[in-house]
Amino acid sequence: MITTDATQATRRATWLALAGLVWAAVIGGRLIQLQVVDHEEYRKKSDDQVMRQVELRAPRGGFYDRNGRPLAMDLPVDSITVNPMQAPDPEIVAGILGPILGLNPAEVRTKVANAAQAQRRFLYVDRKVSFQNSERLRSLRRWWIQFEPDTLRVYPKGSLASHLVGSVDHGGRGNSGLEQSQDQELRGRPGSARMLTDVVHRGVDSQIRERPLPGKNIILTIDERLQYVAEHALAKAVVDSHSQTGSVVVMNPETGEILALASYPTFDANQPVGPNDNLEPRMNHAASVPFEPGSVFKVITLAAALETTTLRPETVIPCGNGSINLFGRVIKDHNSYSALSMADVLAKSSNIGAIQIGLRVGPQNLLNYVRRFGFGRKTGIPLPAESSGVVRDLAHWGKTSIGSVAMGHEISTTTIQLAQAIGVVANGGRLVKPRVVVGRQRPGGSLERDPIEPTQPVIRPETAITMRQMMEGVVLHGTGTSARVDGYTAGGKTGTAQIFDQKCKCYTHFYNASFAGFAPVAKPAVVVVVTINGAAVYGATVAGPVFREVAGTALRLLNVPKDLPEVPLPQKDTPVEQNDLAIADLGRPAPHLLESGVPPRGEALEVWGPKVPDFYGKTLRTVMQESARLGVPVDVIGSGIVRAQAPAAGGILAHGERVRVQFAR
Repeated sequence: MITTDATQATRRATWLALAGLVWAAVIGGRLIQLQVVDHEEYRKKSDDQVMRQVELRAPRGGFYDRNGRPLAMDLPVDSITVNPMQAPDPEIVAGILGPILGLNPAEVRTKVANAAQAQRRFLYVDRKVSFQNSERLRSLRRWWIQFEPDTLRVYPKGSLASHLVGSVDHGGRGNSGLEQSQDQELRGRPGSARMLTDVVHRGVDSQIRERPLPGKNIILTIDERLQYVAEHALAKAVVDSHSQTGSVVVMNPETGEILALASYPTFDANQPVGPNDNLEPRMNHAASVPFEPGSVFKVITLAAALETTTLRPETVIPCGNGSINLFGRVIKDHNSYSALSMADVLAKSSNIGAIQIGLRVGPQNLLNYVRRFGFGRKTGIPLPAESSGVVRDLAHWGKTSIGSVAMGHEISTTTIQLAQAIGVVANGGRLVKPRVVVGRQRPGGSLERDPIEPTQPVIRPETAITMRQMMEGVVLHGTGTSARVDGYTAGGKTGTAQIFDQKCKCYTHFYNASFAGFAPVAKPAVVVVVTINGAAVYGATVAGPVFREVAGTALRLLNVPKDLPEVPLPQKDTPVEQNDLAIADLGRPAPHLLESGVPPRGEALEVWGPKVPDFYGKTLRTVMQESARLGVPVDVIGSGIVRAQAPAAGGILAHGERVRVQFAR
């Protein structure tokens, strides 16, 4: 009996031991599975619960003027987020965050409630909040209010150089100006970090896996001081003359460096674009909006004559007492001159004299020099939607086109193209590409200078010297006496081109008024081109004084020695002609338009072309579809939907021109 009980006890102990061994084996196996076989899988699940992969945004590079003054920079700020699944009642969230952030509490409540219903665990409540608001929220010490590191693009000078520098969208990407064209250089490369969080996903510790590479700072050629003077003088001239728009370009003729580039109206890049905002102020009138130059273009006509004919400054040019019948088209001068020397044709801006000179040059030679001076193609300045202007091939010239082109009609150009062309005369005959960027530099690194492109010969040095002397005559005793610069010699040319009205199909009494010149005459240090659009006065009256102020300031800032006595020059020594109007058959009805954009021989050409469609409010895809269907080429600026365009809807797109379309969100 005892033996049986002992056996049973032994058996039970054995079974218990076996069960224990099996249980231990199961536990051990499970532990091995968890800690060895499936270790990586469960470690990943654990990390997913307590670790967050965080992108470290690379600081965006800034913009600086040639003297190191900041024009655009990134500042560190916070964006406010919540976890809708863990935040308190949406009513509480809205009641706390709304008033501090300046948001509509009802909209915040709806936003949080919808995110919670969709089981989202991350929601931006407000992006890029001010330092003051961020600190107020931190002082509340509410665990559910999260602060995401962010950056805010700041333009410390407000609207200064805004058309050149440009702006960024809500995501920090450039959408206009150099911010857009240089976006890749500015953005740098983002880094990453792993962040350890607590139960409510607040950061406890972090480990950087890859450091961000900051974007490059871009050093510009402009001088902030001169830019301010140019913008101020331009704005005053446009407002005082009741004009519409304007632009100024100041360039070093030897290097092509743009020292100032102003466009009016202007905008403050610190202010985001609203859904109903007018985007016309964001159009860069210096580079993107072409116009008929008028009499200022006579510089090209006379330079071509010095190169291709026997005409000299003293050659007498018949001026027909102010009228000429050109293949049945009667063209009148602004004054009745029987004859003028070639130099006085430029000084007094005689239309008939310029036409007679153009006839001596001939269509082919004139067109060749127009193109050699850089017209009809983009300068290559790195700004979005730069216009190439319009220069037609001889096949599209009519019988009277030689007369129109000689005095600056049937051709369109931009202010920056004019600066490049006048630079040819100023620097001794070479075409120099305009530059706005000196170089690029990463924080703590050395400056990487942009390469300087080789120049192209256009006219002989002696031709350039002769042209400078004749252009000095314009300022001394011609139509440009209002452009005289105290203490310096100066040369230039006034321009007043009538604006064509698409509604009445005729030229109006509103003008593109301009002055293009340089100083000093012997060795020009600056070229300054001023354009005032929609003016009711002539170029000498409205654009000349702007040249005087801007050129004088530029020469002083550059420490250029004066080459005239210190006594200020009188603006009018003797009565002179101030009327330099390039008359384009004022009031004459234009021919009917053809869809093909090709006019019959002998007709005026500036009015021919397809009608510009209305792109306002349309998406990029729709714009591109309509552009392809209608055969209307476009240049795209920004992203979102169309907020502005140039030319305006309903206008006529000149042959070779493109519609510049500004998008915004």
